[in-house]
Amino acid sequence: MILVTGATGNVGRELVRELAATGAPFRVLVRDPARAATLPTPPGRAERVVADLDDPATLTPAFAGADRLFLLTPGIGLDHTRNAVAAALAAGARHIVHLSSFNVLGDPMPAMGRWHHEREELIRASGIPATFLRPGGFMTNAFDWLPTIRQAGYVLDPSGPGRYAPIDPADIAAVAALALTGDGHRGQQYVLTGEELFTVTEQVGILAAAAGRDIAVREVTTAEEAVASRFPHGAPPALAEAIVEGFHLMRADTAGFRTDTVRRLLGRGPRTFAAWCARNADAFRTG
Repeated sequence: MILVTGATGNVGRELVRELAATGAPFRVLVRDPARAATLPTPPGRAERVVADLDDPATLTPAFAGADRLFLLTPGIGLDHTRNAVAAALAAGARHIVHLSSFNVLGDPMPAMGRWHHEREELIRASGIPATFLRPGGFMTNAFDWLPTIRQAGYVLDPSGPGRYAPIDPADIAAVAALALTGDGHRGQQYVLTGEELFTVTEQVGILAAAAGRDIAVREVTTAEEAVASRFPHGAPPALAEAIVEGFHLMRADTAGFRTDTVRRLLGRGPRTFAAWCARNADAFRTG
């Protein structure tokens, strides 16, 4: 039995779809059953269980019988990871596929990377064989642009000439499903990116064309604007500092970083940003 945490998020929803198509039995852990109402959980092969990674007492029944775990822990703390690993150990889990970050590869490692590295170390210390997925920036981060697009028709650009290769969460989910259901993935670390390198301005141009509207780009002028470009409703101080640091590093990387891991593992190229924009254009047309 595969247990999926974070099932209602950008990656988790896509992973549930992937697992539903494979025929593998799985269980989704959710805090809010209403948010999980639209998840494709085929009767007889998929279960839903209400539990909370903040509350270890709820995890024992949720993890019971699960031998494989997809672990996604949001935020910057370690408690969710500690609680999930303890529950996995108690349940006799034999494999954890953990969503980490390519930031762990930084030298020196940025703050965002240190948090993910500490989570990886907690999993390694458990002795449960693991696969670490280390994606770069998500294509779905473009949804963070919606407030300024709807209010004023522009996107805040914190990285200027910096380039990166965004990845569709659906491709991360496809790799996760492969690791959870296939052989040879334990002990592996997969760094996942798209194959196309963009500046923010180039991404906005593709999005504007798909949405059929003009969208301007305005470079950020303050640290507060840099944080708002990623977290429109604000972020805790430690996370805000890490975001500013991350954008500083992105701005300096004018060559960009990408891998062929998706193509190598899945036997196809990663989804394009243009295709993602076409699928999600309606969200950007109004306002």
